[in-house]
Amino acid sequence: MSRIGKQPVVVPAGVVLTVSADNILTVKGPKGELTQQIDRDINVEIKEGEVVFTRPTDQIRHRAMHGLYRSLVSNMVKGVTEGYKKELELVGVGFKAANTGNLLDLALGYSHNIIIEIPSELKVSTTTEKGQNPKVFLEGIDKQLIGQVAAKLRSLRKPEPYKGKGVKYAGEILRRKAGKSAGK
Repeated sequence: MSRIGKQPVVVPAGVVLTVSADNILTVKGPKGELTQQIDRDINVEIKEGEVVFTRPTDQIRHRAMHGLYRSLVSNMVKGVTEGYKKELELVGVGFKAANTGNLLDLALGYSHNIIIEIPSELKVSTTTEKGQNPKVFLEGIDKQLIGQVAAKLRSLRKPEPYKGKGVKYAGEILRRKAGKSAGK
């Protein structure tokens, strides 16, 4: 059995889970609503405040999906109750971040500013404090969407290994290299 797949997902009070006939799972909570298409081979049972996933056989495909769907639903339940937050830091001279609504304006050392429209499901905010690097905060209920948008923002200027300039996740440890002068 899958170690992750066999663990039940505990459903807190205030969260409602429903499974339609064509295996679409809907999670409604205080922060919003999320849906996920579950593979037809994976059985979903909702009983006594828990969701249990079972697989029909021990095929590699079924074993892989067993743990996957359990993790996805667990993340959905956490998202509609607590929500998710991702913090990015802009390290570099002259790097700036500003937002108006869901439009994010980034100055990352290129000849032009980069303007990105953040999806409406997410809330974006920026801070610029004196002596600190500019920060971008992403908040929402969909863990996958937050991770995807954060990765897209990071890909605009990845941190380089010599000075560490670029867009990085808060708390990310960068692997630094010694420059040319280290060899002499």
